[in-house]
Amino acid sequence: MTATAAPTVPVLPEQEAATYAEWFASLAEPTRVRLLHIVATTPGGATIGQLTELLGISQSTCSHHVRKLADVGFLKLHKQGTTTRVTVNPACCVGLPHAADAVMGLVAPRPCCPADLPTDVTVRALEAGDWPAVRRIYGEGIATGIATFDTTVPSRASLDAKWLPDHRWVAELDGEVVGWTALSPVSSRECYAGVAESSIYVADGHRGTGIGKALIRQQVVAADEAGLWTLQTAIFTENRASIALHHAAGYRTVGIRERIAQRGGTWHDTVLIERRTDAVQRPEC
Repeated sequence: MTATAAPTVPVLPEQEAATYAEWFASLAEPTRVRLLHIVATTPGGATIGQLTELLGISQSTCSHHVRKLADVGFLKLHKQGTTTRVTVNPACCVGLPHAADAVMGLVAPRPCCPADLPTDVTVRALEAGDWPAVRRIYGEGIATGIATFDTTVPSRASLDAKWLPDHRWVAELDGEVVGWTALSPVSSRECYAGVAESSIYVADGHRGTGIGKALIRQQVVAADEAGLWTLQTAIFTENRASIALHHAAGYRTVGIRERIAQRGGTWHDTVLIERRTDAVQRPEC
């Protein structure tokens, strides 16, 4: 009889868990949640006196809650004579979504690219003859209802005009194109020349087989070599597989864009995620 090895389960590091627990514990009080919301949505912050009045609590109680939120880094305090002005720490707007993703197992320790790639898949540059397959796969993504707000497949001409010429890749299996990825510039301004938006689609019947991993690895490696410093994309919150795939390639959650657009008369939220080349672990090879 052969013993079966227990599956490897990722364990959140103790220090990270302790930090996140402090964050969550500090918000385990409705008044603090309301207080943080007021400060975060008030340009220039608010004074203790203003917060006391808005929340309908005593000044001592307000100061206590402010101090608790400041101790974990959500708020910053600035003395202005005898007045204390309270402002939000912008880093918490990124840290909170990231912490939630980490605890729920959606984010790894920011690797360069996915491992365990399929050995029978070839990723190569898109060629002229691949366009019919690329557009067909795009249509299959549209049919899922959680891949894009598009309801019709864009024309070859519009995609060709939008995508960066050196960042269009297809995945081939047994001579068939089974997926593609492409990058598009986010702006024509020179200062954003190194920022691109990612799209990645896998053919129906081939999802969950590693095709996406192979594609996104090629995408990020080529982007790094080309000097692109930020890749970003927005993913439907329901599309957990795509979120996990991007996190495996070093993307991080920036925030949630609530009710950003409608599809079929239904409002959807998207997760805005990005990958910075200076914040990922490099492969040894």
